[in-house]
Amino acid sequence: MENVAKKFPDVKFEHATGYKQGPNFANYGLRLYQARHVQGVIAGMMTKTNKICYVAAYPIPEVIREINTYYLGAKSTNPDVTIDIVWVYTWYNPQKEQDAAVALMQQGCDVIAQHTDSPAPLQAAEKEGRFGFGQASDQIKFAPKAQLTATIDNWGPYYIKKVGQVLDGTWTTGDYFGHMDDGSVEMAPFTNMPAEVAAKAQEVKDAIRDGKYFAFTGPLNDNEGNQVLADGEVADRQHLDTMMYYVEGIDAKVPN
Repeated sequence: MENVAKKFPDVKFEHATGYKQGPNFANYGLRLYQARHVQGVIAGMMTKTNKICYVAAYPIPEVIREINTYYLGAKSTNPDVTIDIVWVYTWYNPQKEQDAAVALMQQGCDVIAQHTDSPAPLQAAEKEGRFGFGQASDQIKFAPKAQLTATIDNWGPYYIKKVGQVLDGTWTTGDYFGHMDDGSVEMAPFTNMPAEVAAKAQEVKDAIRDGKYFAFTGPLNDNEGNQVLADGEVADRQHLDTMMYYVEGIDAKVPN
């Protein structure tokens, strides 16, 4: 996209979840890790086996930071929780996603999260009487007894704004990073959980939205014992966009 943008300087280009930009080439993304942290808070309270799991797409910073924030959220409500991760190397392949979820449940996982786009892991959880989370949109119609909540990627307002700017000639490049506080990062209703779990999830969600709580706040170590955030330090955009480590407590290695 960067190369093509240089060849067509009169066209405006926008790259979702990218990190490069130019005069006619912008990038945009969402702080989806905010909602994922709330999912972790719920998972830590809902698991009965103390084993949660994650069906992951590709080992890139966007996915790794959501695994980390999910685990940190779970750890905040359940110190005994552990996490298992399966990489499926696809954004959308229902069969592979389902197979990964089944394998994880066979290992004792009872709450499933996913960073892949079909409802297959959630449906597999429902079939086994377990719980999970929708990805990118509210998927409760696919698993009405299993979905606890879902991350909702609300791209609409950004697209409307940027297309409007192209039409009226005011478009400028940039690196938009949507937040819960502007409605671009949303969550489906909290369902299939006790009232006290929903109340805790709402409390954390509100604190994140209001800028009072940041999941990636130091002191924070990676799982090899290196300090990655000093005491009181909050991860900045560059840190988040280059995150290629697991946090302390995750017993796994980031794939090359």
